[in-house]
Amino acid sequence: MADQSLLSESVLGWSIFTFILLVILAFCWVYIRKFQSRQESEVVSTITAICALAIALITSALLPVDIFLVSFMKYPNGTYKEWAVNNETRGQIEDTVLYGYYTLYSIILFCVFLWIPFVYFYYEERDDDNMNKCSQVKNALKYTVGFAIVCVVLLLIGAFVPLEAPPGQNSTQWEKVQYLFEELGSSHGLPALSFSISTLTLIGMLAVITYTAYGMSVLPLNLIKGTRSVAYERLENTEDIDDVEHQIEKLKTKCKDGRPLSSRDRNNLQELEGKLQVLQRRGRHLEIAERNCCTKVGSALRPFKILLGIFFILVALLFTVALFISNLDKALHSAGISSGFIVFGTNLTNPLNELLLALQPVFPLDYILITVITMYFVVTSMAGIRNMGIWFFWIRLYKIRPKKTRPQALLFLCMILLLIVLHTSYMIYSLAPQYVMYGSQKYLVQSQMPSAGPTSGNATFGTTRICDADAPEDQCTVTRSYLFLHKFWFFSTIYYFGNWAFIVAFLIGLVVSCCRGKKSVIEGEVEADDSDLSDDEYVH
Repeated sequence: MADQSLLSESVLGWSIFTFILLVILAFCWVYIRKFQSRQESEVVSTITAICALAIALITSALLPVDIFLVSFMKYPNGTYKEWAVNNETRGQIEDTVLYGYYTLYSIILFCVFLWIPFVYFYYEERDDDNMNKCSQVKNALKYTVGFAIVCVVLLLIGAFVPLEAPPGQNSTQWEKVQYLFEELGSSHGLPALSFSISTLTLIGMLAVITYTAYGMSVLPLNLIKGTRSVAYERLENTEDIDDVEHQIEKLKTKCKDGRPLSSRDRNNLQELEGKLQVLQRRGRHLEIAERNCCTKVGSALRPFKILLGIFFILVALLFTVALFISNLDKALHSAGISSGFIVFGTNLTNPLNELLLALQPVFPLDYILITVITMYFVVTSMAGIRNMGIWFFWIRLYKIRPKKTRPQALLFLCMILLLIVLHTSYMIYSLAPQYVMYGSQKYLVQSQMPSAGPTSGNATFGTTRICDADAPEDQCTVTRSYLFLHKFWFFSTIYYFGNWAFIVAFLIGLVVSCCRGKKSVIEGEVEADDSDLSDDEYVH
């Protein structure tokens, strides 16, 4: 009976994960195809982008499954279910989740350090018409070797970084070497993988501060403000065309008598002719947008977009407040930098953590909410990258535009999302630390009280409590995600200061988004560096 119950619980958890997997794959295909350039599309880069984006989303979906499985080991009264009473059975379930993290994190390392760089450089080498396929592969492998070396170095550092106090000064050299190898083999390579992932998470933290913080402000405000009127934009564009044509005609009249134009006038004429081409293309796009059914449907759904935007901005503010309270709690009640600002439990009331705990009795609202929170971070990150483009410090490398995004930009986009997803787990832990550690688990506390009956003595009563850091170790199971996040204290310290930077970046992005006007209905479709042939992608 217990085995059947274990099987049904496991099947339920992984069935949910499988359903989410299918939805993710469908979404990735649609998303990549929406932004992919039709002129520069390439099969290998397209498949790589879809797979990498899917891996990022699947990894983010594993956290709710992790919380779900540890929570479902217990009844609401705090006792273990029949199939989970045995420590060995619970260990098998925990190992299943752990192997899931191992697999996905290993795939992320493979994508970030090997596959995506190889495909990127392979496509870059394709620009040279005189190069054959064999030379392309050789050059791509040559550049990819550098990334592979970095990966190996990180794994070796992580494998030999001691997690416990090393032997004393009086120990022999052999004892010190033996200690290092015991540390390496004691956890089956978990420190090595955790160190590598934590290093990538630091880069993901920078991407979260840059893109996610801005996306959390720009996405809801764009929904609330909407887009400009197509009819008004066409009228304005027509007036601009007339004005530019008048300036061009005025310049050309200077050379009607055969005199050549000055170098300054020639430059001005060339700029005006380029501007006229952009305006004419813009006019064609506006005409198509005015006839497009999607534009009319979008206008009809305007009230729904406003409500959705208000909901998103309220969620963003809730996240910011929860993150501020969590960081303040760490600043006041942790042991400081040397401990990684780790706090066991919550000492200040965190609204999001309390909301998740309050939803526990109504299955499966808390799991739905944690899944929505995870996907919210991913969606806002996509919105931030979509609006900002891909930058290297102050240099803009690529733009993300519908049907005009280059394959290299899509690969960069997917790599950034992979790194963002890695840091998202820590962000969610910061928002709801107690829930991410233990889920909805409860435990029984036995207490004795004097008996009220005629017989003297004490009666034993059981009180149900929510699992926290004070709970007995054998009564509450910690999620595998928490163990990955807090393997090295110095990373936790950096993440703590990163959370403060995220709050500041969100507030700055909110001010900037509020000051900006409405977007054009054809935002990103027409740029000065586009060719006239690219309009065919919209006409057909």
